Amino acid sequence: MARYLVIVESPSKAKTINKYLGKDYVVKSTAGHFRDLSKGKFINLGILLAQIKDANKNKSTFFDTMGIDPTTGWEAKYAIDKDKEQVVADLKTLAREVDLIYLATDMDREGEAIAWHVMQVLDKPEESYLRVVFSEITKNAIKTAFESPRQVNLNLVNAYLTRRFLDRIVGFNLSPLLWAKVAKKLSAGRVQSVAAKLIVER
Repeated sequence: MARYLVIVESPSKAKTINKYLGKDYVVKSTAGHFRDLSKGKFINLGILLAQIKDANKNKSTFFDTMGIDPTTGWEAKYAIDKDKEQVVADLKTLAREVDLIYLATDMDREGEAIAWHVMQVLDKPEESYLRVVFSEITKNAIKTAFESPRQVNLNLVNAYLTRRFLDRIVGFNLSPLLWAKVAKKLSAGRVQSVAAKLIVER
């Protein structure tokens, strides 16, 4: 039985990496992001502002709609993607059978975030995880990465969370306002709305 679980993002990488690591390791994939802020139905901006103003009274509705609550230290509520529920269930089963879990997701901000999400859903002691990163799928690169593991970089995770929270606050609430006031199927976003304004002004 394998002693170590290695979690990567891409299913296509898992088999090759497993070949380099050997029989003591089992390599599984998350197939990208598998968890995100939960969301309820859209509400209009007026209702949103009223909920923020009277957070205690409307906390349940606000929290269920947004998945985050800026009135309580940005408390977040997450949900597993429907098409990834079996992936997460399989990872939980494997995690119970190993001594150590290597988080080998991509070496960017999104990869760091996925590694953090894995830790949250598997819910094992912090010392059960090590973070490894590599820029190429070669035997030497894999060997070097596993010889120098580290902890998950929470600065990168927090950068991801900040971007995700802002995306949700802006896009999730302003898009319905555009539908009501301008036209259906329009969207607003933290970046795209500013870019559109700059283009119009030129």
